[in-house]
Amino acid sequence: MKQQIQQLISQALVQIASDGLIPKDAIPEPIIERARDSQHGDFASNIAMVLAKVARSKPRDLAEKLVMALPESAVVSKVEIAGPGFINFYLSSDAYHALIPRIITDGHGFGRSDIGAGKRVQVEFVSANPTGPLHVGHGRGAAYGAVVADLLQAVGFEVHREYYVNDAGRQMDILGTSVWLRYLELCDEEIKFPANGYKGDYIWDIAATLHRENGEQYQHAADEVFQGVPADEPDGGDKEIHIDALIERAKRLLGDNRYRFVFELGLNTILEDIRDDLELFGIRYDEWYSERSITESGAVNKALERLRASGHIYEKEGALWFRSTDFGDEKDRVVERDNGQTTYFASDIAYHMDKLERGFDRVIDVWGADHHGYVPRVKAALQALGADPSRLDVLLVQFANLYRAGEKVQMSTRSGSFVTLRELRKEVGADAARFFYVMRKCEQHLDFDLDLAKSQSSDNPVYYVQYAHARVCSVLRQAAEKQISVEISAGDSNLERLTEEHEFQILKTLSRYPEVVEVAALNEEPHQMSHYLRELANDFHTYYNAHQFLVDDAGVRDARIKLILAVRQTLKNGLNLLGVSAPESM
Repeated sequence: MKQQIQQLISQALVQIASDGLIPKDAIPEPIIERARDSQHGDFASNIAMVLAKVARSKPRDLAEKLVMALPESAVVSKVEIAGPGFINFYLSSDAYHALIPRIITDGHGFGRSDIGAGKRVQVEFVSANPTGPLHVGHGRGAAYGAVVADLLQAVGFEVHREYYVNDAGRQMDILGTSVWLRYLELCDEEIKFPANGYKGDYIWDIAATLHRENGEQYQHAADEVFQGVPADEPDGGDKEIHIDALIERAKRLLGDNRYRFVFELGLNTILEDIRDDLELFGIRYDEWYSERSITESGAVNKALERLRASGHIYEKEGALWFRSTDFGDEKDRVVERDNGQTTYFASDIAYHMDKLERGFDRVIDVWGADHHGYVPRVKAALQALGADPSRLDVLLVQFANLYRAGEKVQMSTRSGSFVTLRELRKEVGADAARFFYVMRKCEQHLDFDLDLAKSQSSDNPVYYVQYAHARVCSVLRQAAEKQISVEISAGDSNLERLTEEHEFQILKTLSRYPEVVEVAALNEEPHQMSHYLRELANDFHTYYNAHQFLVDDAGVRDARIKLILAVRQTLKNGLNLLGVSAPESM
């Protein structure tokens, strides 16, 4: 409907340009907005005020000329000029009625478009270090990233979904060493576990696998492991120095091959768990991209050489530094330590350089809000490499606070005290989790109420929306039980019988669906879709409680069945974009 109004205004603009009222090269794309107050029509345009200066005319006078130039249309019942020159459009009943057969005919394609056709977008999301199971905080990034990707695809973009596997670096060494130390405990060695090690039960499980399948082949005496290692934090030492020394000791005692075996066992076990967890959460990826592959391919050295050649790298205290302050960052950043090891940031520079070189028009990173300080330095690196940093869009997702029985659940990955995404999914279901995660803007904190998510009441938003879909299915089952024919007529037959206020409210809400999909996709705001679905569900429930659908009058019955079928299809389409099911019974 919005496009139809835009076309009418465009034709009027061409007409007044041909009449010499405005220059032909000054015709803009008309801006159309939904009227905030239904008393002011359905759509409004400020085009007369935008062009008044070019036309050397008062906005209201130009608006009158534009209205006079509008072609006849069955879509519009009335046009009014308001205020200083707003043009308000009132849609006809026929325009709204015509929406119903369109929805029924388009089916799952209703609301989809080709706005982004020909453009490639990469969405990288979750990318949690494979050092432990995914927790509820990761779940929000997963749901948000997946919906952003699906929305972009729905409006025509070619979307590539990617998980960046951090399978290199210090944190993975801490994981491997933690597994080995737990393994030694299973070999009856008395180990004082490091404060900075990973302590979750999953570490015990991996260590048990190592012990079960390899016996005591990887055993070394505890005295040999800890001899000469600097003290840990509880003993007056530094936990960072302590764990780093234990990592070096593990590598030396085990040797390259055996250390790599323990390292890979920890990595692959956790990564496989993450893959399964995300798949059961309805998340799919086109590629799992290894950080290690960047280093092994020489991409990191290539990126650093390019930065060095352009004068953006300097040496200080034996380390290499990137001049990120030249691009607005608060301080310069180390890319290679004094021991010759490149940093995680260096890998990230190479990874983002690779993203753009793969030909994506736009790259979207979904990161946790704690990475906000990381954004300017990555953009700075891209700019230093000669790339356009505006092609990278970083979306920061705030942590999700979990509440059970009104009390906040505390979580810490390192200590192992956290609620996993799998546990959340089992407790409230994937549908509720996916819906709740995207109900608010990503930059807003989310308080996840477990009790509400499990409740079967109108206060539970996902239940409320799904119940609207199930209620439509229930009407059709009731008709079958009563042997009432609900074979709907073709096209727009009988739709003129839809005259109730509740019916027109539903039609107006249905007409907004394609616009909501477009805005939610282009603005990367899934919460707009969840809000819309709750609104449509409310309109339907209100209608359901006020009117009968299976009435004796065959014409009215036919029209109402068509209307609720359109509601069902739209609810299903919207829920599908959120990764939520549309049950036929509840």
